[in-house]
Amino acid sequence: MTKADERKPDLFSLTPEASMFYINLTIKGVPYCKMKSRGNQEAPQKWSEEVVRQTSALPKIKDACIMKVTFLLPPDKYPRDMPYGPDLDNLLKRLLDDLKRTILSEARGGDSCIVSLTVMKTKVSSYEESGAHIEVMPVKI
Repeated sequence: MTKADERKPDLFSLTPEASMFYINLTIKGVPYCKMKSRGNQEAPQKWSEEVVRQTSALPKIKDACIMKVTFLLPPDKYPRDMPYGPDLDNLLKRLLDDLKRTILSEARGGDSCIVSLTVMKTKVSSYEESGAHIEVMPVKI
């Protein structure tokens, strides 16, 4: 692991009590949707393990929040028969399921605490650049 891989996430306390945080983090790894029937069948589980590992020490979101996610996908996620890459909803489902084990684990209703969600995907040039950039900001509703 290089120094760049060990970069700390940006955490900003939004209140004097430090009970609400803005989280800004790029989870490194290759995002996957569901279990695979061919190819590297362990890859989706490895992605889930990386999400949990890289987010487990972050503050817990307990109330309503806004989330932005950008999936950073390597070129092989854009084959000729899928020129726009994997389905966003499937990528997001796995990511949110994994975040329910970490930053969303104390939120009543799990990921239903997300009241606004912006998601996109983009192609990056290498596996080293791949991952998912997440931003989470608590809001009052």
